[in-house]
Amino acid sequence: MSARRVVLWRHGRTTFNAQERMQGQLDVPLDDVGRAQAGAAAAHLVDLGVGAVVASDLSRAVDTARAFTALTGQDVRTDPALREVFAGRWQGLLGAEIARRWPDEHAAWRRGDDVRPGETGETRAELGERVAAAVARHAGPAEGTLLVVGHGAALKAGLVRLVGLPVQAAGALAGFRNGHWAVLAARGSGWVLEEYNAGPAGAAVGAEG
Repeated sequence: MSARRVVLWRHGRTTFNAQERMQGQLDVPLDDVGRAQAGAAAAHLVDLGVGAVVASDLSRAVDTARAFTALTGQDVRTDPALREVFAGRWQGLLGAEIARRWPDEHAAWRRGDDVRPGETGETRAELGERVAAAVARHAGPAEGTLLVVGHGAALKAGLVRLVGLPVQAAGALAGFRNGHWAVLAARGSGWVLEEYNAGPAGAAVGAEG
């Protein structure tokens, strides 16, 4: 069987999100607000007929996924290919500090340009290819709906690649909100976007990454 629908769900808030600090692949846990967001979103997602759950192996994604599986009794598979973008020297820094130290590169990143963040990080093309390949790999054996739990920049880059849009299209999409999700439906040999940034009311918007 192959999944007919994929739900891309961003993790709940962390202290870095609240501070607008770039996380990248640093393993930052959910804060109290993030755990509440995960629980509220999970209560909505249980009605989608999820057949399998896979998450980034970073704790904020795993713990968000577990808020869902606590309601369904399912297992969570983890995959490091679903991790957030590697952002090089930007990881751990406040957005304002990044903008001050790398003004041109940061402005290009915020526009959605395919630049290398933090001098040594992944481009959006590299990120999208990595995440899209992981989603496709897990969707292949899944039945019904596949729930993918990950990170804002990674999920958006993967989504753009999965629906066949150019890398630059990322700049036309708002960042994933904490605890929110997008829904892709299978059509022919590809995917179409059915929903974007759906989620429970009141979830805070964290810094992308």
